[in-house]
Amino acid sequence: MLYGRAVEQAQVDRLLEDARSGRSGVLVVRGQPGIGKSALLDHMKEQAAGVRVLCGVGIESEAELPYAALHLLLRSELDRIDALPEAQAAALQGALGLGAAAPENRFLVGLAVLSLLAEVAGDGALLCLVDDAQWFDQASIDALVFVARRLDAEGVALVFAGREEFRPQGLPELWLDGVDRDAAVALLAEGARDLAPKVRDRILDEAGGNPLALMELPSALTSEQRAGQLNPFTTIPVANRVQDAFQKQIRALPGTAQALLAVLAADDTGDLGIVLRAMQSFSAQLKDAEVAEQARLADLEAAEQARLVKVYGSAVAFRHPLIRAAAYQNMPLTSRLAVRRALAEVLDGGEHADRRAWHLAAATTTPDEEVAHELELAADRARTRSGYAAMAAAYERAAELTPDTAKRSVRLAAAAVAASDAGRLTRAGALADRASEEIRDPLALAHLIQVRAHREFEQGTPVAAGELIVGGAERVAPLDAERAAYLLVEAVRCGWYAGDPELAGRAAKLLRALPEIGSPLVSGALGLAALLDGALGKAVALIQELVLEPDQSAFQVPGLLFVAQLYAPIGRYRQGEVAAARVEAECRAHGMGGWLTVAMETRLHAQMLLGRYREAAAKLEEIIPMVGDLGQRSGAVMLTALLALARGELGDEEGCRAAAAASAAEAGARGLRTAEAVAAAGLGRLELALGRPKASLAILEGISAAHAPASVFFAPDQVEAAVRAREPERAREPLAYYLDWAARVGVPSAEAVALRCRALVEDDEGRYEEAVRAHEQGEQPHEQARTQLLYGEWLRRARKRAAARAQLRAALETFDRLGMALWAERARAELRATGDVPAAPRQADDPLSVLTTQERQVVRLAATGASNRDIAAQLYLSPRTVGYHLYKAFPKLGISSRAELTAIVT
Repeated sequence: MLYGRAVEQAQVDRLLEDARSGRSGVLVVRGQPGIGKSALLDHMKEQAAGVRVLCGVGIESEAELPYAALHLLLRSELDRIDALPEAQAAALQGALGLGAAAPENRFLVGLAVLSLLAEVAGDGALLCLVDDAQWFDQASIDALVFVARRLDAEGVALVFAGREEFRPQGLPELWLDGVDRDAAVALLAEGARDLAPKVRDRILDEAGGNPLALMELPSALTSEQRAGQLNPFTTIPVANRVQDAFQKQIRALPGTAQALLAVLAADDTGDLGIVLRAMQSFSAQLKDAEVAEQARLADLEAAEQARLVKVYGSAVAFRHPLIRAAAYQNMPLTSRLAVRRALAEVLDGGEHADRRAWHLAAATTTPDEEVAHELELAADRARTRSGYAAMAAAYERAAELTPDTAKRSVRLAAAAVAASDAGRLTRAGALADRASEEIRDPLALAHLIQVRAHREFEQGTPVAAGELIVGGAERVAPLDAERAAYLLVEAVRCGWYAGDPELAGRAAKLLRALPEIGSPLVSGALGLAALLDGALGKAVALIQELVLEPDQSAFQVPGLLFVAQLYAPIGRYRQGEVAAARVEAECRAHGMGGWLTVAMETRLHAQMLLGRYREAAAKLEEIIPMVGDLGQRSGAVMLTALLALARGELGDEEGCRAAAAASAAEAGARGLRTAEAVAAAGLGRLELALGRPKASLAILEGISAAHAPASVFFAPDQVEAAVRAREPERAREPLAYYLDWAARVGVPSAEAVALRCRALVEDDEGRYEEAVRAHEQGEQPHEQARTQLLYGEWLRRARKRAAARAQLRAALETFDRLGMALWAERARAELRATGDVPAAPRQADDPLSVLTTQERQVVRLAATGASNRDIAAQLYLSPRTVGYHLYKAFPKLGISSRAELTAIVT
């Protein structure tokens, strides 16, 4: 029975009822030790009649073993893994050590867990309880939080219980305080009825409503203390007072039983055989008489009778995690070290190799290269199972045990890179800072520079990150020119994000001074630096040298991504989207979270340059929180700026202004001039679409002043705003810049827009006609529609109404199809001015307009013939949630089967 928890019980009961009705739910229960988190989870288990239940409990000593906690949680359902899609099954089997090493892909592992839980839920419901979540290994928590953010219609109730320090972002939370005085009195009376009144009151005051303290503190009292001769409690946290109470119970046992509990506390397998063998080894180390198995079992029985442990067949576990801590701390340091050595001795090098390495490390107090090497091997194994946090921890501890200073720094560099991959930038930077400044290994030195710069880019400014790289590259160059060159390419990219030609110029100068390494990436970086410096002709030629390189097979993901980013400055948007999508797929396959964000940003920017704003906006809404989860703050700022641009083009004034404000505030503080430019362009285009050319012109001219190279993407808007504001002289500079760029890149879309700009400024019908023809060979339908709109307006003013209607109808059809509502309304207004009666907005006649964003995505994929599992894999949902969205969408569309989708979705 729970005392004083009626409100909390009602909340978790609702979660269970939702699961029974097919709706998923998540709750994080937080509070201090002993406050009743586990009791609340036990209540849920008692109420879960007809609901399948999975339980997992965090073990502190397993916190560095990747996916150890996830394995414990899912172990009863591992036979269902084969029911998952092949890629997901392989990833999860690799993560759990059940198959060949899987690619380093946290996203795929998380998706596999989501699919598995949905599979387990089946047609019923599933209750998934995670207790002591603060002691789950990071890889397991990452996977489960990934699942928690994507649960929808699977009928899964996922509940985490953890201490104060467990704070997953973005999940609903229930904070448990102490119970009220009446409940505390009832609890205390249930477990201790013989207390003197003043003793009872003192315990009530000291416990502070902590249920575990109320139940356990009386057991620490002597009969004299119970009668009223109570020594004052010291003012220490309740958790420590409760632990003291447990230690008094432990010390009442025979010495051998106390030692056995210490072995069990240090063990993390729960295997009774291992515990008993380790106990024998421990006794031998301390030169005690060999303890017979019968005696060891008697000690175990004594601990069980004292309600300290529970034995389940061949498994044994502590009744409460604080008992584990009390049992371990009860032993002196020498004994704790001996316990660790004993466990390392009995654990084999197969499935327990990582545990053996960590026990050896815990037993080692001085540098030891052999133990450090075992930890290094454990780190390598963690790499194959996507255990980035575990990998970092293993390398870090290996470094601490490494006698040689140089080798220690190399291992610290490896730990720093692993921590960075895990999204722990602060920790990664701290590890990098501990490495010796005299390190000579070029790879390790480059890694240290990379980690420090990454931390600075995400938590500071791109300028400071670039400065770190430039200074570091000068140290790397004499050791390895190729690695120095790749670092400097990154410094140029920092200069681009910062809009800083001086930084990019210094990096470019160092690049030119290096020995020739035969990589066209250098040409691309020099071209980007030239673009920042205003040398347009030189920039385009150098960038084309990289982008048009026929053989890019030698490029790794960073190089391929750099290529993908440089398609936009030379007007090859469709090629850029294809290249970025290829890199994004590669990043997902190998779990390269840092590069994945940039790949998504590049692909979505290319989509928007191709006019696919609705598609890009839906994806941006989905991934911005995910990028924040990875700790990539600057990446989230860039994506939010793109969202502002997309929302503005889609006519969502409120959404555009909100995203622009959010992005601009962060971008300004971080010196991300590119993000500022993109967000400002979203506002500038919004004002233009709203018919406020003067406001638009002021915003767009600000972009030219702050980040001139970025203005190439918005110069045509600046030209149109100046002409419509009747200040054509303010169009001269952006027009000249755009015409120069368009002539140099030589692509039809750029040529068409350049002709439109000239037509606007020169008020020339012939130029409009040329522009419309040129657009037919281009790849930007939204730009074509804007040209047709402007031409239609010109024709109407020239009283050529029939010709005007043809252009305006074509523009209207494209704007409606692309969801560009404000531009479509302008086209309708012009059509009405010609005497035409335009059709209602296509949105009203579009059957998909009745769907939510996610329903629309699911329906479009289903119309291609993709299965629910295929759709789930692409959208990071569970197959059951996909089915739920189709179930909701079909009635809205007036259909009853997937076969009818093809006729609706175009």
